Amino acid sequence: MTDVVPLRRNVRFQLLWIGSAVSQLGSEFTRLAMPLLVLALTGSPGLAGIVAGARTVAFLLVQIPAGVWVDRWDRRRTLITAQGLQAVVSALLATLILIGQVQIWHLVTLAVLDALCAAFIEPVQDTAIRGIVPTTQLHSAYAQEESRTHAAGLIGPPLGGLLYGLGRAVPFVVDTITFLAATIFYILAKVPRRPANQSPASSREDGEERHPVRRGMRREATEAITWLWRRRGLREVTAAVMVLNLLGGAFLIPLIVLVGERGGGALTTGTVLAGLGIGGLAGALLSGRISRLLPPGRLLLVVLTVFGAALAATALPWGPWWPMVPLVFITLSTPSLNVVLNVVIARMVPVEMLGRMGAVLSMGGTTLKPFGPVLGGALAAALSGAVALVVLGGLLGATAAVAALSRELRRFTGETAPAGGDAVQPGANPGLVPE
Repeated sequence: MTDVVPLRRNVRFQLLWIGSAVSQLGSEFTRLAMPLLVLALTGSPGLAGIVAGARTVAFLLVQIPAGVWVDRWDRRRTLITAQGLQAVVSALLATLILIGQVQIWHLVTLAVLDALCAAFIEPVQDTAIRGIVPTTQLHSAYAQEESRTHAAGLIGPPLGGLLYGLGRAVPFVVDTITFLAATIFYILAKVPRRPANQSPASSREDGEERHPVRRGMRREATEAITWLWRRRGLREVTAAVMVLNLLGGAFLIPLIVLVGERGGGALTTGTVLAGLGIGGLAGALLSGRISRLLPPGRLLLVVLTVFGAALAATALPWGPWWPMVPLVFITLSTPSLNVVLNVVIARMVPVEMLGRMGAVLSMGGTTLKPFGPVLGGALAAALSGAVALVVLGGLLGATAAVAALSRELRRFTGETAPAGGDAVQPGANPGLVPE
């Protein structure tokens, strides 16, 4: 029996993780800088929401084709190419800002191009983890992934605000550098080009290579959608996550408006948003304990309830710094849910279907997300930052109440039938344990 290398000594995973961490940190800089830039150029929260929404729409539209192509193409080459192109897009935006020629249509166009790159990067990263990490270490690997996400959320916004204060182009220049660094780490990580059980080609009698027959994209995507539809509980969880992402994705612009209404500047706003990183980092460290207390379905109900209450609490009139406190509670429980669901999917889904299945699940969870920034910007423009946050919090609470009525969601555990090997075998039909 081969000894399993500890995760901390899994060089390929750690290089992949470092590359993702560097890239995400740069993205956190611009997550705050972009709406600040749009507000500075136009003074319109609604336009800030449209720019953010355009990126999400583009990401959503290309997710399914990207997932299918990731399962077909050389995954290593796809990851490196997409990350390199993302660096080029960021460099173009920084250049336009530096020469003073940036316009709203530039921001929308480049946001769309950035989303197209991200749509390929994310499924490759997900499949790469399953390819280089043993099943027994998946929970630890995804917990480390969550720690990366929330550490970037903790450090990125205040640094983004600080960099924006130095100059409008500075966060975008730094973002370009992080994308280039991430590309180098991905090259060194040598992620699997394809699943271990999928050979690139077979040889014919005449010595020529015979490549596997490809089915139509629609058929391959339909196969993944059908797989999801037949999993009771998981489809209900996906529906609830759709609403969570819509309403949860709407609070950023109202929050920025709220802090500004109370006299806070860019640095104050970035520091307030760091509350998301504090809570998320703590939640990632506690994810193992929390996931043992509650199954995924009930944990989702807790996340919805806490998220809604915390958003409403940000509107309490206690100064520009106060929203940082409830923001900590928003992300305290979400890492555990993310880790548990990631492990469930990695174990349940056949490895050769991971790219498109990840795209289907991500699309299911983000179908309504493009409307989040637009909704948040419209509410902030029509009402105020504080009232918009109270409305969003109330809607999340109502979503939790409705979701609790679903027996399948309440009892969803995500457990799979016992398997004989380390991975789900091709052609298997993994499912939930009968209730």
